[in-house]
Amino acid sequence: MLDQSPVCQGSTGADALRRSVDLARFVDALGCTRYWVAEHHGTPMLAGASPEILIGAIAGATSRIRVGSGGIMLPHYSPLKVAEVFSVLSALHPNRIDLGVGRAAGTDPLTAFALQRDRRQAGPDDFPQQLAELLAYLDDAWPRDHRFARLAALPGRPERPTPWLLGSSPDSGRWAAEVGLPYAFADFINPTGAPIAREYRDACTRETARDVPQVIAAVSAICAETDEEAERLASSARMLFTLFLQGQLIQVPPVETAMRFLEEHAGEAGALGRRRRMVVGSPDTVKRGLEAVAADYGADEIMVVSITYDHDARRRSYELIAKAFGLGGDGRV
Repeated sequence: MLDQSPVCQGSTGADALRRSVDLARFVDALGCTRYWVAEHHGTPMLAGASPEILIGAIAGATSRIRVGSGGIMLPHYSPLKVAEVFSVLSALHPNRIDLGVGRAAGTDPLTAFALQRDRRQAGPDDFPQQLAELLAYLDDAWPRDHRFARLAALPGRPERPTPWLLGSSPDSGRWAAEVGLPYAFADFINPTGAPIAREYRDACTRETARDVPQVIAAVSAICAETDEEAERLASSARMLFTLFLQGQLIQVPPVETAMRFLEEHAGEAGALGRRRRMVVGSPDTVKRGLEAVAADYGADEIMVVSITYDHDARRRSYELIAKAFGLGGDGRV
């Protein structure tokens, strides 16, 4: 699962972060494979501004599930600092840490500028170079005579995070193939990514040494006992993102508030549905929907992101999805 640490109306960011840890424990017991946390800044909607700290808390509170970033927004950071942080996390939680990196700012331009250390001008658009530098540290791949070569002696060695490239555009697929990284595509942002995933697989096979390219499709999904109840729960997310696409940032609204809004703004909500995919329904409905997305992408894994107003409803949604796919509490399929 991908957790954006949503902040619900009437609660706080601190509540949202504690709920993230609780949810991670819950899905760990269900036998899910990964728990990634997102990075967003300057918004009342989402509390996950520091994924590296949340990863440490979640990994310490769980026992088996892989924990990672979905993702670290690399343009905000020094590649060396990211490599060191995730090296330490990997040392403390061996074979359980994923380092997903992305190019997006995860916020608006003003907040992105405020995050810069040097504000004399906008930061450079040099993500491929940043990515290459990060991998050189993780892989200890600097030439011996390079001035940064000694810095690849990361503090957590011999442990190492598993790097992933995240994206929602053709550029990210090409970069992932060029450097031979597994690729996680944000279908919940751009539901037309299947051709990009296919191009990634083809390019990865041709251009890199990886024998088996890996694809995760990250999909928005909400599950309940019935289709009707799931649609009711999904109204909160639909209102949230309808307003988000209009530049209005709010906390996750209660279902009753959201249903009234959707009745009054049916046209805008319908436009959202044409731009962003949500798989919503009973366990059978959601299973069929997720399997269809996986087939479309040729995905090795589906990563589910869910936003509901009620925390217990989000827990129940993941429980129903896990059971629909044959996962049990012992972690075995």
